[in-house]
Amino acid sequence: MRLIHVADRWTDRGGASAYLSAVLASLREADTEQKLFAGEAETGVAPAAAPLRLWPGLAEGRGRAGGLAAAISRERPDVVHVHNLVNPELLESLRPLDPVVTVQDHRYFCPSRGKWTRDGAPCRVALSRDACAACFDDAGYFEAVHEVTAARLRALRGLRVGVLSAYMKAELVAAGLAADDVFVTPPWPHGLDPEARPSGPPCILFAGRLVEVKGVRDAVAAWRSARLDEPLVFAGTGPLRTELERSGLEVTGWLPHRAMAGVYRRARVLVMPSRWQEPFGIAGLEALSLGVPVAAWDSGGVREWHPGPGLVPWGDVGGLAAAIAAVAGQPASPAPGFSRERGLKALFDMYDARRPGSIRTCSKPPSPSR
Repeated sequence: MRLIHVADRWTDRGGASAYLSAVLASLREADTEQKLFAGEAETGVAPAAAPLRLWPGLAEGRGRAGGLAAAISRERPDVVHVHNLVNPELLESLRPLDPVVTVQDHRYFCPSRGKWTRDGAPCRVALSRDACAACFDDAGYFEAVHEVTAARLRALRGLRVGVLSAYMKAELVAAGLAADDVFVTPPWPHGLDPEARPSGPPCILFAGRLVEVKGVRDAVAAWRSARLDEPLVFAGTGPLRTELERSGLEVTGWLPHRAMAGVYRRARVLVMPSRWQEPFGIAGLEALSLGVPVAAWDSGGVREWHPGPGLVPWGDVGGLAAAIAAVAGQPASPAPGFSRERGLKALFDMYDARRPGSIRTCSKPPSPSR
């Protein structure tokens, strides 16, 4: 099978990039022929598991990347797989290639803060001008953001769309996509050394962007209430970093993904109080794969990989504190269904899905040996 992957950039920051890296590496082991087109490549990041071709315009939010569709067509791919792109004009320009599009964030169906309202509650309403306007003060700004969100959604119609959680599928279907066109392709832990040693003394860990939507302040409040001996450590960076450091908390800054195994090994528990609705929450799955329990709010797709102990209702800081104290240091593992074999099977099922009029000719490669 010959595959062309298209992404805004090559980096190892964030869950979407972790999934792309896992897919590329696993497909290489499955003896596929593949190439990655990306708009940018971050300096210092390990090479992609596929030849990389930089293409100007792929990292832009609007507009077309001139000549991209023609360049991809010349590669004669069996499948074009688009990752991490939110540019509607670019997606429309690739439509003649019948691409698969993996959607990993809310910007295709929510113009605001990730299904989290301005009043601080989970949003249960599908994309609509009237409902979404309530989250904005500036009418002109809202109209612009709503327009690009709706354009992204239109660009997906009729294509095969991959998501990592049933939660994301439900949101896209509620927004108007056909259920048969949306495929749940679960991720799997990748690139973490199972033999890694702790990179420091025991801690309570928060891993991710240091932003309000990730519940950073809620993690601090729950940790203080739990009254454990271990310090709270933040592995990540973002706008709230300075606030955390001024309060005396340890912040490691951004770490290469390969270094995260040692950080997870430090943790007696990972804390995930996501205020937005998590599209998936890959840090939790990674921690569980190394035996680290997760104390989390029931947000978006979290319950799909969470084994149960330590999962509390969304917004319950007291319940999160109790969960931290209860599961810290306990053995843990992910809920069933997040092996590489299952993830690859779901991926190839999506690649092979045919509809009337499809021009694709695709067959599954041999299964990877491990």
